[in-house]
Amino acid sequence: MPEEPEEAPLEASGGRFGASIRNAGYLPKWLILGVTIGAISGLGAVIFYLALKYTGDFLLGYLAGYHVPTPFGEGGSRGSAGFVRPWAIPLVTTGGALLSAVIVAKFAPEATGHGTDEAIEAVHTDPRAIRARAVLVKMVASALTIGSGGSAGREGPTAQISAGFSSLLTRRLGLSDEDGRVAVALGIGAGIGAIFAAPLGGAVLAASIAYRDDFDYRSLLPGFITSGTAYAVLGSFLGFEPLFGYIDAEYRFERAAPLLWFAVIGVVAVAVGYVYARAFHVTVALFKRLSGGPILKPALGGLLVGLLGLLIPQVLGSGYGWAQLAANRETLLSIPLWIIVILPIAKIAATCLSIGSGGSGGLFGPGIVIGAFVGAAIWRLGELAGLPGIPEQPGIFVVVGMMTCFGSVARAPLAIMIMVAEMTGSFSVVPGAILAVGVASLLMSRTNVTIYEAQRLNREAAEAERARRTAQTDGPA
Repeated sequence: MPEEPEEAPLEASGGRFGASIRNAGYLPKWLILGVTIGAISGLGAVIFYLALKYTGDFLLGYLAGYHVPTPFGEGGSRGSAGFVRPWAIPLVTTGGALLSAVIVAKFAPEATGHGTDEAIEAVHTDPRAIRARAVLVKMVASALTIGSGGSAGREGPTAQISAGFSSLLTRRLGLSDEDGRVAVALGIGAGIGAIFAAPLGGAVLAASIAYRDDFDYRSLLPGFITSGTAYAVLGSFLGFEPLFGYIDAEYRFERAAPLLWFAVIGVVAVAVGYVYARAFHVTVALFKRLSGGPILKPALGGLLVGLLGLLIPQVLGSGYGWAQLAANRETLLSIPLWIIVILPIAKIAATCLSIGSGGSGGLFGPGIVIGAFVGAAIWRLGELAGLPGIPEQPGIFVVVGMMTCFGSVARAPLAIMIMVAEMTGSFSVVPGAILAVGVASLLMSRTNVTIYEAQRLNREAAEAERARRTAQTDGPA
């Protein structure tokens, strides 16, 4: 008689509960998993936000005597007018990067970098592969990097937190590979959507982030449940205001001519986005070739960012507060023109040094700020030259720049456009945004460039890769 297959260990299969989830129908399965992943994603976002806030208040605020501006949803502070202890800035950025690197090297080397690529790779290869230790290390290391002034975003760590929990669920409940891949994708979308209070964008991101030129509809409907739950949890602790408030929410298109400016934004933003991605990947490769090890290289990156920050303070930290100030006419006009024009490139350099050197933090946030100042620079130059069609307030250009620059280079234009609209309360900009984002995405599609190298071209390519891997594993030695 044929031998009966061995039962999976109780711990690995989740016992009766795990069996009930695996055998449940589509609706109850993803209702339970979606709410669970969403709740943990929301709590993880709250914990990381608070860790980042208090770390920044202590490192940059107390030790260096410098306070970065904050966006509307976080108080709307204009920050420090100048440096009280300028000599302390590079010391703090170096020290924060060094301490972050020590923690990563000692406890979880895979927690280096921006984190989103690791989560995307888990979707395509092994959804059980993300270690719980890496999640905790990522949270602490990213708080130190960003809180000390490193140019990085907070979405990468939150994506890895929620994706890591989804990976844990996949292991403990014995979920199939297909369900595990969906669960990890949901975690990525819910984590990023939660930290930015953008649930609809997070749901769409879960279905699009894993591919350069495709969309996974299996993740979309569960993503609504997951992202909605994460948003509810985060809002219960931190409030439901959009991150940037309501920027030009009442703007209305009354003539067709101004729409031409959004085509200009699309062309300029995709060029800057292309530079962002290429510069980042080149920086990663360069630092890998440098001697010094995984501890000294991030410290070198932190030192260079601190020195750059003395010249251009806007590059320090995530930069969301500066993006907020750029959306207002009075504050934008008070910033020297040369800083506005050069800031997108300076922010790219600071982000490459902070994360490309081995530091910990996300790429999304800096990409949003880079795009914001692309829009601000176009508005400022057009306003200075008195060109027709320039709106009275720069907010709409800033918002569309946010959407276009990172949306194109992340190869997730629809998700990013929705997320930024939620973050700014500016759905009225959509007519101009779809033109800018469409132009940028079409141009970017002619290249193979993406900020997330773990993305696969499409679902067919990913399935073919998994089939080859399975054949190699099952084939003869």
